[in-house]
Amino acid sequence: MSIVGILANPASGKDIRRLVAHGSVFDNQEKVRMVRRLILGLERGGASRVVYMPDSYATVPRALNAISPSIPVEPIEMPMRGNQQDTTTAAGIMETLGVGCMVVLGGDGTSRAACKGTVEIPILPLSTGTNNVFPFMGEATVAGLAAGIVAGGTLPREACCTRACMFDILRGKNLSEMEPADIALVDAAVYDDVFLASRAVWHMEKVPQLFLTRCSASAIGLSAIGGQLRSIRPEEPLGLALALGEPARTTVTAAIAPGMFAEVAVREIREMRPGEVHPVSVSPGLIAVDGEREVEIHRGERAAVRLNTHGPLVVDVGRVMALAREMEIFCR
Repeated sequence: MSIVGILANPASGKDIRRLVAHGSVFDNQEKVRMVRRLILGLERGGASRVVYMPDSYATVPRALNAISPSIPVEPIEMPMRGNQQDTTTAAGIMETLGVGCMVVLGGDGTSRAACKGTVEIPILPLSTGTNNVFPFMGEATVAGLAAGIVAGGTLPREACCTRACMFDILRGKNLSEMEPADIALVDAAVYDDVFLASRAVWHMEKVPQLFLTRCSASAIGLSAIGGQLRSIRPEEPLGLALALGEPARTTVTAAIAPGMFAEVAVREIREMRPGEVHPVSVSPGLIAVDGEREVEIHRGERAAVRLNTHGPLVVDVGRVMALAREMEIFCR
């Protein structure tokens, strides 16, 4: 049985960056329409069952109001907290249910929450968030076709997925006794402050260190800073550690949010190798993971960042559909 999981975050695309920057609002009705097209694509792609994370907006039930798929589409049984822990819990349950592909609708933060639950289920992240470096912008109909193929095992995982790198965020009393406290898929920014506040990061003068798993000149968000300095693919076993501030080695102009630019002084550039532990310079303070202040460094604690090459398996929709053409999966 080929089972596909759907995790749609009704809160994505609505954070404070709509006020401090110029991001678009991704409304829930459009998410409903996307899920509707996704389910129709899954049906044609060979999925035999769909399970989904229940949410406060009832995204999937609303999508089903206008279609009658021939395959069962069922909610998973789980406690609802109304926060990102729901996504993490749902992803973990989906792994135990034998889900073969997990489609996530959200931004970098939603994808990260799903990967905290499992990195073994191939993830197909569809962008409905603010900073979308990890998810991709694509048509949900085609994404459904690709997810159905991957879940069914028609193509080997290594042919249609890449294993992305991620960061382990470590925390403890000293560097020798640190334990994993969180993960980051794209970036980890050290924030010289003790207030979580609105969580999003846009005051770059408070960021003395920035760690990146990937760098692209076309990216948006904090990873755009590294994108002007290096090119690192998500699956490449390499990261970038930047020390920010004066005296500057170079000053980078980067789009750190939709319509928002920053002039960032970069003092030091270091490559990160798998397994290396890079200490965080502030205590107390915060670490923003994938654009949101999440990890608190309490007084007397130390923190560090480590590159982990065993990140999530990410579905390459273009590669899947190209292989489907070669195998004539949709030809009779």
